[in-house]
Amino acid sequence: MDHQAIATLILLGLFLFLMFFRVPIAFALGISSLATAFYLDIPTVVVAHRMVNGLNSFTFLAVPFFILAGQIMGEGGISDRLVRFADTLVGRVRGGLAQANIVSSTMFGGISGSSVADIASIGSFLIPSMIRRGYRPSYSVSVTITSSVQGVLIPPSQNMIYYALAAGGIPLEKLFLAGYVPGIILGGSLIALCGVLAMRQNHPRGETYSFKEAIKVGLEASIGLFAVVIIIGGIVLGIFTATESAAVASVYALIVTRFVYRSMPLGKIILVLKKSLGSLATVIAIIMTSSAFAFLLSYLEIPESLASMILSLSSSPVFAMLAINLLLLVLGMLMDMGVLILLLTPMLLPIATKIGVDPVHFGIIMMINLGIGLCTPPVGTSLMVGCSIGKVSIEKTVKDLIPFYLVMFLVLMLITFVPGLTLFLPNLLD
Repeated sequence: MDHQAIATLILLGLFLFLMFFRVPIAFALGISSLATAFYLDIPTVVVAHRMVNGLNSFTFLAVPFFILAGQIMGEGGISDRLVRFADTLVGRVRGGLAQANIVSSTMFGGISGSSVADIASIGSFLIPSMIRRGYRPSYSVSVTITSSVQGVLIPPSQNMIYYALAAGGIPLEKLFLAGYVPGIILGGSLIALCGVLAMRQNHPRGETYSFKEAIKVGLEASIGLFAVVIIIGGIVLGIFTATESAAVASVYALIVTRFVYRSMPLGKIILVLKKSLGSLATVIAIIMTSSAFAFLLSYLEIPESLASMILSLSSSPVFAMLAINLLLLVLGMLMDMGVLILLLTPMLLPIATKIGVDPVHFGIIMMINLGIGLCTPPVGTSLMVGCSIGKVSIEKTVKDLIPFYLVMFLVLMLITFVPGLTLFLPNLLD
């Protein structure tokens, strides 16, 4: 075995070994990177420089602000108002509460940017509410977790920021715009599925609101939803960058929850800041160590070897994209989404661009693939959170998830092979 092969084995083998024994991701990445650097006689100062350089990006500044904005909106009652607004739109039809769940996730995804945040805020009261109205616990969880995937597609998305960082030079503004159409297609497809299942399984009808009540609920929700207008409108009109929009969104969320809704007392603000700092510390550690890991992947020419292996099987771009999708779906079942984006982007993006896939388009493909992974066992974070809230086993939930998996896979194939759906809005910026 040659020198490079041994180094590759140390890097990947040690990382997988540490992951098997549940060593935290950041430590597993850091330890395997340092061990490989020692073997290759790469000075530790170079590894340290790569770790620090991973944070040296204007784009990264959006991460803490979007984390803070999501926390404020989740804790400040905006999610409650969005659910009531969604219920006024579709709640009266058979199975309407399930469809209102999806509409709520569509709107909240445009505010929080996180699948897990969606489930933790909206799911915490929508799942019990669906169960009380006669829906099966496993079905209630299935609707909630699959619709939450829109949170990684509809901007602002934290995971899109990770992709922009890992890809290097990808305009965050274009990525944000690229997520809208796929996110809406996914939401619409899930709503259609819930409509079919409601008729077949005789799901209950939701509440009916008077016109006056609906107007009042809509006005309250519109104040929170205006954050989406600020973020996207400001970017498209060139008022501020995507990174600057994150700071503006945080300030707006604080003003709305503190002075308009009056649901954010000073004590809760301090709690939100503490939670945000905890989340940010974890993100910083992972980004730093994954930057060192990605440097060693490139140093050992692993992306090039992987590209050669895939393209040697077939020169067909269709086959290559199917192989990449399969790889992402499988790995998404086994590892955290953010980490996979940071690790796989440097490896897979060169393959995608080599066969003519636009980097922005590939980013959305990756978001959908790994978003599905959030809903699949054994490591699906969203699946675990949803089952915990619904007090139902993962095994029972997975049975109800089968038609949802099928719909999500069909949407994935549509977005993969019809790039115009993804690139239409970003191309308007050119």
